[in-house]
Amino acid sequence: MSYFSSLGLAEPILRALEAKGYSDPTPIQQQAIPALLAGRDLLGIAQTGTGKTAAFSLPSLHRLAANPKPRQPASCRMLVLSPTRELAAQIADNMRGYAKNLQMSVQCIFGGVPVGKQSRALVPGCDVLVATPGRLLDLIDQRALTLRNVEIFVLDEADQMMDLGFIHPLKRVANMLPKERQSLFFSATMPQAIADLGKQFINNPVRVEVAPQATTAERVEQYVTFIDQREKQALLTLRLKAIAEDGTLDRALVFSRTKHGADRIARHLGVAGVVASAIHGNKSQGQRTATLNGFRSGAIRVLVATDIAARGIDVTGISHVFNFEMPNVAEQYVHRIGRTARAGADGIAWSFVAGDEKPYLKDIEKLTGVKLMPLPLPADFQAQASKLPLPLKSAESDDRGGRRDMGRGGRSGGSRGGERSGGGRPGGERSGGERSGGGGYRPDGDRGSPNRHRSPARVNDVVVRGEPRAERKPDAAVRPLGVMPERPRPAANHADAPRSDAPRRDAPHAAKPHAPRPAAAPGANGGQKRRFGNGSGGGNGGGGNYRAR
Repeated sequence: MSYFSSLGLAEPILRALEAKGYSDPTPIQQQAIPALLAGRDLLGIAQTGTGKTAAFSLPSLHRLAANPKPRQPASCRMLVLSPTRELAAQIADNMRGYAKNLQMSVQCIFGGVPVGKQSRALVPGCDVLVATPGRLLDLIDQRALTLRNVEIFVLDEADQMMDLGFIHPLKRVANMLPKERQSLFFSATMPQAIADLGKQFINNPVRVEVAPQATTAERVEQYVTFIDQREKQALLTLRLKAIAEDGTLDRALVFSRTKHGADRIARHLGVAGVVASAIHGNKSQGQRTATLNGFRSGAIRVLVATDIAARGIDVTGISHVFNFEMPNVAEQYVHRIGRTARAGADGIAWSFVAGDEKPYLKDIEKLTGVKLMPLPLPADFQAQASKLPLPLKSAESDDRGGRRDMGRGGRSGGSRGGERSGGGRPGGERSGGERSGGGGYRPDGDRGSPNRHRSPARVNDVVVRGEPRAERKPDAAVRPLGVMPERPRPAANHADAPRSDAPRRDAPHAAKPHAPRPAAAPGANGGQKRRFGNGSGGGNGGGGNYRAR
């Protein structure tokens, strides 16, 4: 008899677990499942990859199956909130697998895809709904969903929810949930702000802590190399090529602090012969899904990701994690290296630390209680780095904003309510609240030419392009900046005419007053501008296309 069968789980769930090959529970499953079967609220402190999804899915599905109810339109019986699209899709897939013999409906909603299709899928209602906060509130505001029938509520990755600024949406959700419900609250860390948030959702919970807060996996070897920022790309490329050649590379995850930086890293690796792809918030949902599927299947061996996108990456067989740029929040380091050494496997985490990132390293070592092992640069590093090819310039190349992480006017890292990309994009395009910054682009087409900041010659504060001051023609019309040229005054007989003066000619619409037209001055065209005319002819008869107004 397995542990899961001894708990008294429903027979259809046991068959699904047997098909998946589950027999031995993880520590969080051992501690959480009995309490959840008893209907208690739960406060779980555990890192990703510890089996949390099964810990809350199995007892919740058992309780729903033991008390069957007809589905209510535009509602659900169980709601799971996740911070990212990838993690929401992953949770929904796992729950469908556990519930495949229960005839339960599991729906998943998140941003980046048309809302209409998701709205129609919720019309008949569902048993389990997995959602991201933004799209959940969108559908509630459109009256396509109600939370009044929720019996079980799960908040996963609460600390990441806080990092992404979801505190106010979560408070809105808390006010919509029925008071009589079972609530589960999971977080990898539990600072005071997270604990205060949990009080709004859970009541007298069972506390389950499978590892001390903010500790890293024991089976992860953690190294650090102090290196100049400009040399990081070469070191990463050389290291990945070396471990690929010696057969120790299964899959590698590279963390960048910016979206533009992730694209640049993947582009450099590809030119050097390392198959890599990037995943971040500027990618469409279809691109993100295809990239993640390729990484899972092994078609893509190296994945470059930002912190937000990487939260949903639960892929077995990640042998290496590279911190190309150090996170400015120490807790984020714990999440990053937790991508490797999963399910009892070993893993290697290697951090590249520039001079201005040393304070981040100090905070990380203080939080985790682990001092990273320093590794020097290879003895022939400069010689090897000089042989690496560089990608060609293109419209998406960072040459537009310089070959560094920081484009002109942009930033190299840090996020403020989202990630900011250095290097810039035409028109300052923004996506999903994430600024793509970088002022390397100019509307006049100047894309970072060497002389773009050189001031042109000026005469009386008027820009004169391509012509030195001394060579200005003496009869050139030059006026001070901001002074408009004097316009010719109208003839005296019309100068003082009031606007309410009589119309110029008798016509059926003569009752409508018109502004007087200046008298024609002598000349080929009468001194007046011809509308719709060709400018030929003289006096008042020139330009046959002229229309009297």
